[in-house]
Amino acid sequence: MGFHKPPFLNQWLAIYKNEGLKVLLKKKGWSVIIAIVLFYLVRDTFLYILLPYLAFNQFSSCF
Repeated sequence: MGFHKPPFLNQWLAIYKNEGLKVLLKKKGWSVIIAIVLFYLVRDTFLYILLPYLAFNQFSSCF
Protein backbone atom coordinates (compact mmCIF):
# COMPACT_ATOMS: atom_id res chain seq x y z
CA MET A 1 0.00 0.00 0.00
CA GLY A 2 1.60 3.24 -1.13
CA PHE A 3 1.19 6.83 -0.16
CA HIS A 4 -1.05 8.80 -2.54
CA LYS A 5 0.55 11.95 -3.92
CA PRO A 6 -1.37 14.65 -5.79
CA PRO A 7 -0.41 15.04 -9.47
CA PHE A 8 1.13 18.50 -8.96
CA LEU A 9 3.42 17.10 -6.26
CA ASN A 10 4.63 14.33 -8.58
CA GLN A 11 5.50 16.98 -11.15
CA TRP A 12 7.35 19.08 -8.56
CA LEU A 13 9.30 16.05 -7.31
CA ALA A 14 10.30 15.09 -10.85
CA ILE A 15 11.65 18.58 -11.50
CA TYR A 16 13.47 18.58 -8.15
CA LYS A 17 15.07 15.17 -8.72
CA ASN A 18 16.16 15.87 -12.31
CA GLU A 19 17.17 19.53 -12.20
CA GLY A 20 17.45 20.63 -8.58
CA LEU A 21 15.87 23.09 -6.18
CA LYS A 22 16.91 26.28 -7.99
CA VAL A 23 15.21 25.19 -11.22
CA LEU A 24 12.09 24.11 -9.32
CA LEU A 25 11.83 27.54 -7.70
CA LYS A 26 12.41 29.27 -11.05
CA LYS A 27 9.73 27.22 -12.80
CA LYS A 28 7.07 27.12 -10.07
CA GLY A 29 7.94 30.22 -8.05
CA TRP A 30 6.33 31.16 -4.77
CA SER A 31 3.74 28.38 -4.90
CA VAL A 32 6.40 25.87 -3.82
CA ILE A 33 7.45 27.96 -0.84
CA ILE A 34 3.84 28.61 0.20
CA ALA A 35 3.00 24.89 -0.06
CA ILE A 36 5.97 23.94 2.14
CA VAL A 37 5.16 26.59 4.76
CA LEU A 38 1.49 25.59 4.87
CA PHE A 39 2.36 21.90 5.19
CA TYR A 40 4.64 22.49 8.17
CA LEU A 41 2.22 24.99 9.72
CA VAL A 42 -0.63 22.48 9.70
CA ARG A 43 1.59 19.60 10.81
CA ASP A 44 3.19 21.48 13.69
CA THR A 45 -0.11 22.95 14.82
CA PHE A 46 -1.55 19.48 15.10
CA LEU A 47 1.51 17.95 16.78
CA TYR A 48 2.42 20.69 19.24
CA ILE A 49 -0.88 22.46 19.98
CA LEU A 50 -3.95 20.39 19.19
CA LEU A 51 -2.74 16.92 20.19
CA PRO A 52 -1.37 17.96 23.63
CA TYR A 53 -4.51 20.02 24.27
CA LEU A 54 -6.78 17.07 23.55
CA ALA A 55 -4.61 14.71 25.60
CA PHE A 56 -4.61 17.11 28.56
CA ASN A 57 -8.39 17.45 28.41
CA GLN A 58 -8.80 13.67 28.50
CA PHE A 59 -6.45 13.23 31.46
CA SER A 60 -7.69 16.25 33.40
CA SER A 61 -11.26 14.93 33.35
CA CYS A 62 -10.06 11.79 35.18
CA PHE A 63 -9.15 13.67 38.36
